[in-house]
Amino acid sequence: MKKLIISLLVVAGLIACKSPDFAVDSAIEKAEKQFTVLLDSSYAENKIPRSLDEHGEIDWAKRKMDWTQGFFPGSCWKLYEHTQDAKWKEGAHHFQNLFIDAKDINTTHDLGFMFYCSFGEGYKLTKNEAYKQVVIDASESLISRYDSIVGCIKSWDFGKDRWTFPVIIDNMLNLEMLFEASILTGNDKYKNIAINHANTTLKNHFRANYSTWHVVDYNPEDGSVFKKLTHQGLHNESSWARGQSWALYGYTMCYRYTKNPAYLEQAKQVATFIPKNLPEDFVPIWDFDVKDEAIMYKDASAAAVYASAYLELYTYTKNTEYKDLAENILKSLSSDNYFSEFGKNGGFILEHSVGNFPRNGEIDVPINYADYYYLEALLRLKRIIEQ
Repeated sequence: MKKLIISLLVVAGLIACKSPDFAVDSAIEKAEKQFTVLLDSSYAENKIPRSLDEHGEIDWAKRKMDWTQGFFPGSCWKLYEHTQDAKWKEGAHHFQNLFIDAKDINTTHDLGFMFYCSFGEGYKLTKNEAYKQVVIDASESLISRYDSIVGCIKSWDFGKDRWTFPVIIDNMLNLEMLFEASILTGNDKYKNIAINHANTTLKNHFRANYSTWHVVDYNPEDGSVFKKLTHQGLHNESSWARGQSWALYGYTMCYRYTKNPAYLEQAKQVATFIPKNLPEDFVPIWDFDVKDEAIMYKDASAAAVYASAYLELYTYTKNTEYKDLAENILKSLSSDNYFSEFGKNGGFILEHSVGNFPRNGEIDVPINYADYYYLEALLRLKRIIEQ
């Protein structure tokens, strides 16, 4: 595995100065060209690309129940939104239908990642009623995992030797599909569950400095907390970089749908914590508490989520520090340090992400969700600039 040489200089707080000029249109054009390579390879295999394996070959998503598989068609939808090129619409439609049957499987919380980032994005752009129904069906499956005593959707069914009712901070992102399902159906049951989950997570998942634990284990008999721990971070008390991104994005998104000031305040507090732990190129180490230089791998996926979330948070606060920080992140991700050389890395856009370091999973490789949130951030910035 290739280890990046990184700076240990840390940003003390939010970037107060104006970010350097960033050519967003050029970055999107370059990303589309690179992603075409990945689209062609995916058609050839009729599979969804997830990341690269240890040999530099494309690691394909598992059929039906791979939590990442919505991101590739979702990226196609993002490119279709920008270009209106039918090849991206056709690609998104084709690849999201490879896992459509999973909408009725209720053994995972990841249905929002899988189906809102794909079918949900597609419905927004096309108003295809079939896509709408998939979002509703997947939402039904997702809310079947909700426990009213705990006040949360259970994240995982595995690991019964480690926890009883695990809820991970990642789960915040799956709430977007539930909010949308209430809009699509006029039935508040989906939204109400999302709000209850967000409120319980707000109460139990955060430390005094607004960093977040990865996993909170609940007692389903009375809703009390058994323990707080990690699954993908360095240790139980560390701040896993992508976990912080899910927290920032999640509460910003919840504010979008509810206008609850408590959610906005939580997002702002997390937004203040994150930059204190960013190196000078604005792309974090996979866990903020890593001190061993031998494992200081960057996580471009976390940076991409930060950028997208900060831009949305800017639209609600008009705090230009959020926008400037997002632009600095995007400028760094768009540089040769992180943006794949054309035709390399199988056609993935961004290099240097970390999936699950403690389990030696996807370390210092391209990952499909890094590309998805990078494209989302670019399009959000473009809309802001054009306003």
